[in-house]
Amino acid sequence: MNTPCSENCDCDKCTGAYEGEWYGFPPLRNATIAAGIAILGFILGLFGVIPELAVNLFFVVAILLGAYHWAREGFEEIIYEHVIDIEMLMIASTLGAIVLGLIGEAVTLVVLYAAAEGVEHITYARTRASIRKLLDLAPKEAVLLRNGAEQVIPAEQLRAGDIFLVKPGAGIPTDGIIMKGRSNMNEAAVTGESVPVEKLEGMKVFAATLNIDGALLVQATAAFNDNSLAKMIHLVEEAQEQKGKTQLFIEWFGRRYTPIVLLVSLIIIVVPPFFGIPFNDLAIRGVVLLVAAAPCALIMSTPVAVAAGIGSAGKHGILIKGGAHLENLGKTRAIAFDKTGTLTTGTPAVTDIIPLNGDKLAILRIAYTVERHSDHPLARAIVNHAEMSGIQPHEAVSECALPGQAASATINGTEYFVGKPEFFTQVHPDEKSGLHISQLRLKGKTVMFVGTQDKILGIIAVRDQVRPNAKAMNKTAAIDALTEKYGVVAMVGDGINDAPALARATVGIAMGTIGTDAAIEAADVALMADDLAKVPEAIEFGRKAVRIGNQNIVFSLAVLAIPIPTALAGILGVTAAVIFHEASELLAVGNGLRVIKR
Repeated sequence: MNTPCSENCDCDKCTGAYEGEWYGFPPLRNATIAAGIAILGFILGLFGVIPELAVNLFFVVAILLGAYHWAREGFEEIIYEHVIDIEMLMIASTLGAIVLGLIGEAVTLVVLYAAAEGVEHITYARTRASIRKLLDLAPKEAVLLRNGAEQVIPAEQLRAGDIFLVKPGAGIPTDGIIMKGRSNMNEAAVTGESVPVEKLEGMKVFAATLNIDGALLVQATAAFNDNSLAKMIHLVEEAQEQKGKTQLFIEWFGRRYTPIVLLVSLIIIVVPPFFGIPFNDLAIRGVVLLVAAAPCALIMSTPVAVAAGIGSAGKHGILIKGGAHLENLGKTRAIAFDKTGTLTTGTPAVTDIIPLNGDKLAILRIAYTVERHSDHPLARAIVNHAEMSGIQPHEAVSECALPGQAASATINGTEYFVGKPEFFTQVHPDEKSGLHISQLRLKGKTVMFVGTQDKILGIIAVRDQVRPNAKAMNKTAAIDALTEKYGVVAMVGDGINDAPALARATVGIAMGTIGTDAAIEAADVALMADDLAKVPEAIEFGRKAVRIGNQNIVFSLAVLAIPIPTALAGILGVTAAVIFHEASELLAVGNGLRVIKR
């Protein structure tokens, strides 16, 4: 049981993260020194430099040093958590070997187990620490503007409301809003998307993103330690602590299996002498059984794979909020998508121009003239379409808007309108235009008339744009039907309006949540980038973690099935059992780390 140094302590010990050299990691350093002491004692004894008693003293020192960390952990689990764990099997094995006069085997057990545990722990710690390296992408200094003067300060001193300057080629120190300037931003550090994003005045920028080509004046919206990247890293670290169903079951099994192994071994060691059976041979078998039956590889079969999967996904802009959600992603068989803002971009575009009186270009030019100064999304769709078509607007006067109804402008003395069909109250659309309206609306399009109060010139239809890669996705909103048919269903939405559907699905996935706390909270998985390609990428992370975790489980059970009977039969010795046991544990850890590779 690890006791924090202090409240809110951020050191490696308390966070479980470590990214330094291996020799700076105490468990692994102690194991290495213990191995050196044991080898030195063995060599000195082999060549007769020191007597056997001195050799044994070297071995005792090596045992005490090598066992310090894992033995302390075992005693803490008994004292504080009342749990007999694998470490107690190793302690019993070591003491048993010493009692039987097998001190060489005891030191081999301690040193190899300490080395394996050290490698396992530092691997897990580095997996956790890898996500923290993203913080290094944020600049350590900021150019603060105060009283009209530039002042270079540590980025940690930035507070919400501060104004800072970001020059071309520099990173953004913390989240903020652009007060002046425009530029392209590389947001790969946060979203995992390498395509630059254009940023204009009034738009948000995020910590650790890179300003490519324009000077920006930015007002901070968060302190350095509370920016979007720091929150993302914190969420990933918390998620790595959340265990999936498989891991919970294995831990439950291990905490019941381990005491049974200890009890059976003690029975083999203690009971036979009462029936006249020689003590030494069966006692050795009991000690070997303690080592051979310890389920280290099984216990480590899923945690490393889960931690690696969540950490690696986080670095690609995919926040998976726990091992259970990673498992469910890997088991997903159907996906439902919210249309608006998920399968579509949220940006309307012109899809149809239907002339009733006049030609398309003339109708579009009039609509462009009427709508060119409006910020309404439908108006911007018309303006963008006209500009892309190379059309120039008319000279116009008396431009005005009737909210929710229409916009108007006077062109060459005639007042023209663009608006809802219902606005044109003095006009009686013929059957043909009415048919057009029905057909277009059935396709999910918004219909607007262009004309005067007494004549309709044409119809313009606008619809939200489907994302380029949306056609490849499974499109349905029937969560319950999908769940009944497939079992495990993912729902993709914006994380706010879709909260009920996200909660009902097995896995709720929120799109484009960078800087949006509410969206992140509403879902099991949050995609920082507004990119549908991240959905199959998230599922692949889950599938790979589940696949490798299952491989480890099968391997670990096979490892237990081989040495246990050979230990009971007296075929397997202490040293061979230790080597076999630690090798299997390291293989399980190494295999789990394959989740990181893409």
